[in-house]
Amino acid sequence: MIPPAIARTNTADLYDAHVMKNYARAPLTLVRGQGAQVWDDAGQVYLDFTSGIAVSALGHCHPHWVAAVQRQAAQLVHVSNLFRHPLQADLARRLVGYAGPGRVFFCNSGAEANEALIKLARLHGMEKSGEEGKCYKIICAQNAFHGRTFGGMSATPQEKIQKGFRPLVAGFVFGELNNLDSFAALIDDTTAAIFVETIQGEGGINPCQPEFLSGLRRLCDQHNLLLLLDEVQCGIGRTGRFFSYEHAGITPDAIGMAKGLGGGFPIGAVWVGARFAELFHPGNHGTTFGGTPLACAAAHAVLDVLEQEKIMEQVRAQSAPWHESLRQLVVDFPRQVLAVRGQGYLVGVQVAGDPAPLLAAMRSRGLLAPSAGGNVVRLLPPLTATAEELAKSVEIFRAVLATSG
Repeated sequence: MIPPAIARTNTADLYDAHVMKNYARAPLTLVRGQGAQVWDDAGQVYLDFTSGIAVSALGHCHPHWVAAVQRQAAQLVHVSNLFRHPLQADLARRLVGYAGPGRVFFCNSGAEANEALIKLARLHGMEKSGEEGKCYKIICAQNAFHGRTFGGMSATPQEKIQKGFRPLVAGFVFGELNNLDSFAALIDDTTAAIFVETIQGEGGINPCQPEFLSGLRRLCDQHNLLLLLDEVQCGIGRTGRFFSYEHAGITPDAIGMAKGLGGGFPIGAVWVGARFAELFHPGNHGTTFGGTPLACAAAHAVLDVLEQEKIMEQVRAQSAPWHESLRQLVVDFPRQVLAVRGQGYLVGVQVAGDPAPLLAAMRSRGLLAPSAGGNVVRLLPPLTATAEELAKSVEIFRAVLATSG
């Protein structure tokens, strides 16, 4: 329920007057959500295939999630990491169960998780070389996106992200995604780690091929490098496995995760394999809000639903026919649709030209979706989306293409 004082104001005017203009927001004010649907302040309903940029894994207001957050909010919200609390301990246990033997650090976001991975690489480099500042280089992928902190920006070779903020953090070099030789050529005595998104999200939904990930694993083993995987957008069940790298059958040395983990409540986490889990020690990394009782309760609720309702099995079963329907758009609209990429419920439809007009037309027909990588329509349904909702998204996309060609 919108408070009366807010309901009487014009939200767009308030944004224009008081909110920083660092987002190009759609002309839409959302006020309510349920499942895969959201409503605007005029009562119009939309199919939400933005999912808060892969955050609302269970859709909006899943009853189990709502009950868990309400219950915890009335019991204990925050204690700081100076003390233990049972929900954090048990959430770490559950994440280790998915990733393998190791330890977990909790933070608030994907950017913070990736910063922790960068710091882990520096610590490993110091241990490897025996000297601080001697072994610090991290090899990332061209077209990557690892966040907007200084470390994250420095690992993100995109001018639109870096412009205006130089000088950046030193030590990042970039190979070509899915070209193992280009990564191997960048390794030298100063290299500490390789750091990639298992599926590039912001860069245009570009998956790492299984043989490429296997090759990166071999390179890291041969040269004593950390293999760091950014699973912030593609993890937590979005591809039909808990982690996207599982499809390649490898094990990384550390994983950054966030977004869908909290189902809408901010939480990030880093899993570090047992071999390197002792690199962090008291005093060299921390957070005030990471892993609070309330955040952990939200994450537990997400994991409960994924497991009890067999959501990942549903994603695997339903994504195949959905992908096939989307690929048919390439056949039927070859001048407008160039390619369909992705896995599970993380899909990019590459179009010929600026996707903004298509996204606006979709919005007018009741489908919300973001862009990615310049000319890609990104489809991020909640993991609870039904087969009918997936089919509806293709129906709307098809109708927009038919009237815009």
